[in-house]
Amino acid sequence: MTLLDLITREAARLKKAGVSFGHGTANAFDEAAWLVLWSLGMDLDSLEEHAKQEMSAEAEAKAVELITRRIESRLPAAYITREAWLQNVPFYVDERVIVPRSFIAELLVDGEGQGTLDAWLSDRTERVLDLCTGNGSLAVIAALAFPEITVDACDISEDALAVARLNVDRHKLGKRITLMQSDLLDGVSGTYDLIVCNPPYVNSRSMAKLPAEYQHEPALALAGGEDGMDLVRRIVSEAAARLTDIGVLVLEIGNERPHFESAFRRLEVAWLETSAGDNAVLLVTREALVRWARKPEYRA
Repeated sequence: MTLLDLITREAARLKKAGVSFGHGTANAFDEAAWLVLWSLGMDLDSLEEHAKQEMSAEAEAKAVELITRRIESRLPAAYITREAWLQNVPFYVDERVIVPRSFIAELLVDGEGQGTLDAWLSDRTERVLDLCTGNGSLAVIAALAFPEITVDACDISEDALAVARLNVDRHKLGKRITLMQSDLLDGVSGTYDLIVCNPPYVNSRSMAKLPAEYQHEPALALAGGEDGMDLVRRIVSEAAARLTDIGVLVLEIGNERPHFESAFRRLEVAWLETSAGDNAVLLVTREALVRWARKPEYRA
């Protein structure tokens, strides 16, 4: 049996078992390739090179064992391998944090055409805040994409910050990224030219229907209340005070655009194009936040 045959067969097992994807892969074949290659100690980009390589009985047994664990435990593959990638940047993950998958990462990566924030930033952009940093992935990607900036990264969870520290150190960014514990903006001081935030925003109905894989993630990092906007309301209300005169807030709200628009009537935002379309990530300027705050009748 070749490597490709083994991956194809194990992909069929994953599909038949009805596992859920979305933690780094979107389909059974990619998930099987990830786990099979990882189980064999092979680089994850080496499938094409080794596709026709014959597998030993021992190698096949290792791969089958890992796929079986994935099926029976319903653990996301990233928790099994203790690694995830965002914009091709590797990160350590475990059950203390959600698996990184923010679409904001696409917007931070420089030189990607529609995927860049350059048009909204200024040559004066120096200070960036990654709010609800989780494992620190957006802070790291921002620092890598914009070598001239410094980044503060905060989270309410001490466990999440411990994981973030591993990733900041892994990418040797300790001099440019400062980690801090904060309940949203409560523990933050000073102002920022850019705030990026992928907060908990899953509404109560959706939380109750999450596949088993997502239930292994910390609910603290997912649940956003009845309409998903509990934390977003605080962020939008408080962000202007933490933005410079050129500052912008980039906020991810997933599938909750209808709830966002209901909660923040007439707040002027720009919906940014990502691989998920133009409904998942928005940008709002400090000026727009200030104008909206002066109109209490617009607030739900």
